[in-house]
This record gives sequence, C-alpha cells and structure tokens, in this order.
Amino acid sequence: MKVIFSLFFIFLYCKQSAANDLWTIDKNISSIEFEVPVLFTKNVIGKFNEFDGFVSLDLSNQNNNKALINVRIDSLDINYKRYKDLVLSEVFFDAKKYPLGLIDTNNFKFNYEDNKINLIGELTIKGKSQNIPINIEVIKLASELVQVKSEISFSRNDFKIGTGNWKNTTILKDKIKIKANIFLFKE
Repeated sequence: MKVIFSLFFIFLYCKQSAANDLWTIDKNISSIEFEVPVLFTKNVIGKFNEFDGFVSLDLSNQNNNKALINVRIDSLDINYKRYKDLVLSEVFFDAKKYPLGLIDTNNFKFNYEDNKINLIGELTIKGKSQNIPINIEVIKLASELVQVKSEISFSRNDFKIGTGNWKNTTILKDKIKIKANIFLFKE
C-alpha cells in the first residue's frame, strides 16, 4: 500500500510541476550504494538496484523546489550474500512492512551556475523520519543532462536498523554511509 501511495504522490506532484523544470532519474546509469563499517573484517557494502525519483525546480519561486528519491529496500545486494534475508527481516529493515526508503527535500535554493548545494532532507526508513544534512555536487553534462553526486550518513540505531543483539555497535558500527551518483534528464 505504501508503494502505491508513493507512486501516486510522485505522479501527482509531477503533474503539478508542469510549469517547472522537471528532471527525472536515468536508472540505467545511476547508482545508490551504501556502506556500514564492521570491526575486524570487511565492511558491509551494497547497492540498491531499484530506485526512482525526480527533481522539480521553480526558478521564479524557489520555495517550490522539490526533490524526492525512493529506494526499494528488497532490491538491495550486499557483499555478505548469506545475510541478505537477515538484513531484509524485521531485525534490520523489515522490508515486508516498510518496502521503501525515502529522501524528500523542499524549499532548497538552486541556480544553474552553482555546482554545490547544501540542504536539509527528510530521510524516512522503517516509518521513522529524520532531517539530515545533504551535500550535493551538480555537474552539468549537457543542457538537459546533469550528474548529481551526494553522500549522506546517519545512525542505524536512530531508525532501529538492527534490533536485539544486532543493536550493539561494537562489531557492526552505527554509521551508515550512502553514496548516490544520479544522472537526471530534463523532461
């Protein structure tokens, strides 16, 4: 149901954004990866294979600017393949109950000459939302194609990613780092 609601919201917002510059993700060349440090062994490294989103820019009223990106939690691949079912279970992401992770930003300032943007985004995982700082680099590749690079980090315990014995941060550390390399096409 939440997936349907999210897709409906994206569709509705895109329709309202007709007068704005609307940019959509090229999912074939974009990537969203993550890393969690682990004591005495290789870090947990992974990527999301299914994600979607858009950026809507209103240069005449930047209070209307918006970016929304979601990832399908169950589309993740990790280097510890034997633990994927555990990671998707209620112990970590509870992907059946909470199938999407979401970053939503509003009211950010942008002009096409800037290549650095610092903003606050609302990260939602497992039904919990938290504002986090997001530093973004925008690389203009063509008049209707930009590359957006970003890195965020957050506490997995803030979102209850790891419960019971897995809540402990001695071995599996608390900070999750997400790196996004997104290519956006102007519609």
